[in-house]
Amino acid sequence: MKRLTAYVSGKVQKAGFRARVMEIARVLKVKGTVENLEDGRVKIVVESDEDKLKLFVEAIDIKNTLINVSSIEKQYSDATGEYSKFCKMVDSGETDSRINAAAFHLKDLTVAVNNMNENLGGKMDVTIQKQDQMLDKQDQMLDKQDKMLAVQGQMLEVQHQMLDMQGQILYSQHDLLDEVRESRRDLKSYLEQRFEKLEGEVAEMRIALKAKGII
Repeated sequence: MKRLTAYVSGKVQKAGFRARVMEIARVLKVKGTVENLEDGRVKIVVESDEDKLKLFVEAIDIKNTLINVSSIEKQYSDATGEYSKFCKMVDSGETDSRINAAAFHLKDLTVAVNNMNENLGGKMDVTIQKQDQMLDKQDQMLDKQDKMLAVQGQMLEVQHQMLDMQGQILYSQHDLLDEVRESRRDLKSYLEQRFEKLEGEVAEMRIALKAKGII
């Protein structure tokens, strides 16, 4: 068992760093204390085996929006076994200070949320405007489609009329052909009758001429 005494510098006070250290200590099941120092550093005393102490040091080297560890001064010694758990050391006047710090962070958070809402609001306005433009274009396309369908309907009507006219023409052609055939039959019958009559008249003329001795 070893004892690690660590002095952590950076943005570590009034930023939730000690709470993170408490959580890390709970996960690793180590014992000791964590406290703020007047010079702005955080002092951590922790006892455990060397492997866990190494993991602990790596875990507390935190860098994020609120916490920024710049350096960790480490001192190792033999463990004393005086700690039964890991706890946070708090000064008597620290509560008011933490409330003020919380109010400060809450103010920053409120400003950040308001800015985010304004940005989102602006983006939503742009998005809605684009959607309106797209809907207008869709309406225009639908109007054009309606006009095209109307024109197609008119063209189909004209085609139907043309087909009707073609049908009437074909019907008239059939009637005309029937009339021509009938006329040809009538003409043939008439000509046949004329030929028969002429043949009869020629025969009579030949008989008369023979009777007179002309032929």
